[in-house]
Amino acid sequence: MLVTFCGHRNISNAKEIKNKLFVCVEELIKRGATEFMLGGYGEFDFLAASVVKELSGKYSYIKSILVIPYLNIKFNTELYDYSLYPPIESVPLRFAISKRNQWMVDKSDVVVSYVINSQGGSYKTLEYAIKRKKQIIEITL
Repeated sequence: MLVTFCGHRNISNAKEIKNKLFVCVEELIKRGATEFMLGGYGEFDFLAASVVKELSGKYSYIKSILVIPYLNIKFNTELYDYSLYPPIESVPLRFAISKRNQWMVDKSDVVVSYVINSQGGSYKTLEYAIKRKKQIIEITL
């Protein structure tokens, strides 16, 4: 099972969200999740990546994948097992992140979201996941 995440760049209550993510991700692993794709931007992505990294100590077979939207920018990859670049090279740079997010949703079986308002890229990604009829797990406080 392949899982991706979508959530806001800035969040409050990071400790509570991380705790809920930990429970959610561990349950997904127990249900068969082995790969976790992350965008690597913002606090929610960082929390999700750190949870997956932490759980990889207990479940050595899971993989954390950084999906990069640009080839010309260096990303910090220490929380990830590897990175990949989706087939979006023909997309104008200003649309690279949204197209990357859509590609991640399309490839995923489950989308874990923390979206609390109807603005920004996270909301648009969640809307796209709903339209694509993906299984969505919402992290709420």
